[in-house]
Amino acid sequence: MPPLAERMRPRTLDEYIGQSHLVGEGSVLRRMLESEHISSFILWGPPGVGKTTLANIVAHQLNAPFFTLSAVTSGVKDVREVIDKARKTRFFNSPTPILFIDEIHRFSKSQQDSLLGAVEQGDVVLIGATTENPSFEVITPLLSRCQVYVLKPQEPEDLLALANRVVTTDVELSKLHIELKETEALLRFAGGDARKLLNIIELVVNSEAGNDPIVFTNDKVVANLQANPNAYDKDGEMHYDIISAFIKSIRGSDPDAAIYWLARMIDGGEDPKFIARRLVISASEDIGLANPNALLIANACFDALTKLGWPEGRIPLAEATIYLASSPKSNSAYLAINSALQFVKTTGNLPVPLHLRNAPTKLMENLGYGRDYKYSHDYPGHFVAQQFLPDAIPNSRFWHPQPNAQENKLADYMRNCWGDRFDK
Repeated sequence: MPPLAERMRPRTLDEYIGQSHLVGEGSVLRRMLESEHISSFILWGPPGVGKTTLANIVAHQLNAPFFTLSAVTSGVKDVREVIDKARKTRFFNSPTPILFIDEIHRFSKSQQDSLLGAVEQGDVVLIGATTENPSFEVITPLLSRCQVYVLKPQEPEDLLALANRVVTTDVELSKLHIELKETEALLRFAGGDARKLLNIIELVVNSEAGNDPIVFTNDKVVANLQANPNAYDKDGEMHYDIISAFIKSIRGSDPDAAIYWLARMIDGGEDPKFIARRLVISASEDIGLANPNALLIANACFDALTKLGWPEGRIPLAEATIYLASSPKSNSAYLAINSALQFVKTTGNLPVPLHLRNAPTKLMENLGYGRDYKYSHDYPGHFVAQQFLPDAIPNSRFWHPQPNAQENKLADYMRNCWGDRFDK
């Protein structure tokens, strides 16, 4: 008998739980499937949210040949062989074969290069699945040929709906009298991971074999998981829960807690580059202009880790972690770009003022492009007041300095240049 997670794998979009932004009525993937025209895409999300299941549903609904590769075990030769097989299945008016690559972030550059021709020529529709940010792990030429769809951790109500469906419809569990009396621990340990939820349910049911009814309580779930520490996806928990604790400890300026969570990740076998990337993000988002050196340190850590390898790489990780955690904090740059992006969405493409435009041709020069622009370095203090924003929003503000030593200096300089504009 297959495991519960395999028995409960959805076969259609209507059976698929969660991810309504992708598969709900009127959503992008559903519209593509209804039109029977689908382009290559990458599914990015944590474990157990349905990436592989969604790829299978797409292939089944389109009645397309379906080929799979695991980036963990496949090389360039395997990629070429599968693409050759896929090409041989193409017939007039037949659906384009689908090539699903699990953990595509583990593919090397040469392996990803070997996919380019087939994707570009339309020999296959590529569906990749990854738990890592594709911007870092997928080569730009391949990424440019794929849409990226983000899958979110399952919401508690979705997991609860799945749990109720399991105990009432599964071919084996429906024969038993199962009562979900308490579900808080079940949902908490599942952590947004549907596969983990099903593994926990199966574990508890097996441990209660012979009992009638089988009653789920919080204490019973905790006791079973403590007795069987490998019964659920420990790597998934570490990857998403502990990295959260790590970043929040840095943000909260607690170097002892941050170094503890770093040790937990190292001991658990976390990818060191994943940790280093999170340090770069933290340096920009949480420390920012309060200590610009933090970003330099985080980048240097990433570079040193690449050069040193493992286990020596743990030392620059520890150094950067302590430095970031003990640095003053500011999220003014993070808030500024978010504010500007929201403003751009609501105001649209406002024209660039004429004096700021480039004038590479005589026609553009005659039209006034670049005219009246003042070159800052020609003026005292390398500054001259002029308008840099579109004419419709000349005095808009997005960056607001926060009260720390570094940004106080920046704010003083801005007030010296612009006067009361930076008093707001």
